[in-house]
Parts: sequence; C-alpha cells; structure tokens
Amino acid sequence: MDVYYKKEITYPFAGQKFVFDIGETLFSTFAVDHGTDILIRALVTSSPKSILDLGCGYGPLGIILAKNNPKAEVTMVDRDLLAVRYTKFNIEKNNVSNAIAMGSLGVEEVKDKKFDLIVSNIPAKIGDDAIAQEFILQPYEQLNPGGEYWFVVVSALNRLIPKLNPKYKLNIEYIRKRSGHTVYKIRKPEN
Repeated sequence: MDVYYKKEITYPFAGQKFVFDIGETLFSTFAVDHGTDILIRALVTSSPKSILDLGCGYGPLGIILAKNNPKAEVTMVDRDLLAVRYTKFNIEKNNVSNAIAMGSLGVEEVKDKKFDLIVSNIPAKIGDDAIAQEFILQPYEQLNPGGEYWFVVVSALNRLIPKLNPKYKLNIEYIRKRSGHTVYKIRKPEN
C-alpha cells in the first residue's frame, strides 16, 4: 500500500464500474468531482484516435475515455507528481492498456503531439491569465484540425470564458450547466 493512500472510490459509468485509489491531498478525495462528472456525462465523441487529459488528477476522465475508446491513445498529464502516481495505479487497477500518465506543467511535456480530443476540469484558483494561456490557448494549439477541446469550469469562471471568444476567435460553445459547473467545447476548424 502506498504511504499516501487515503481510500478507494467507485464510479459507475455507461454500464461499467470504475474503481479509483485516491491519495491524501489530491483534488476531490471523497468522490469523483461534480465538474468531472458533468463533463464525462456531457461529452460526445466520434472515435478520437488521440486523447489528452490535461490536469488528470488521479485519472477518472482519461481512464473512462480510454476504456470507452479502446483504439485511442490516451495521454494523461498533471503537474502534481502524486496525482500522476495515482493515475498510474488507477490505469492498472482498471485494466486500461491504451493510456499513459506523466508529469507536465500544462501541455509542456506534450508540445510535440497533436490530439483529436482534449479534456480538462480547469483549476479555478490559478488566475485568469494562467487559465487563458495554459488551459485554453495552449491546449487549443495541440488540437488536430477538426479536433475538439471539452472542458468544465466552476461557474465563477463564466465571467472569463465568454470573453476569450471574441478576443481569440475560438468559437467556444456552451454545452451545459449543473451544480455550479459549466461545460464548454471548442472545435478547431478543419483547415
């Protein structure tokens, strides 16, 4: 047993039961976060071949997407190395063979890759400039043409996200809102 181990949680999704080990001090250690839950339940994909889970925490989004897109190559990154450790545990625990986890500040360690789908539960407390640069603009650049970036924010950030649309011409689309969280999607044009 890992010295940081706190508990195991289960999460039912699409007729499957996912099991996650969680370490002390990680984000949302009592259950899968409401934002992550609303995002995974709102997400509609068309068989992406490459997926990035940005700020993966202990791995629920990326692991569920990997399991439900077995032909996709899933990359999961987080700046917190304890989160990366637990993501690796959980990839194994859920018998996922098409996902890897690594430490990365934003997309820094995957700058050489492009993705069909990027997902993120954007951290609220990093500041507007960091959110805009590290969690909106840089991930957008990592999308393949026609690729989509689905993300969830706490509703307090709804003051920021719509302002990015006209400023950067991103075509950010509102998807849905629930329990203080809002899901958005950005689709990169084909050409």
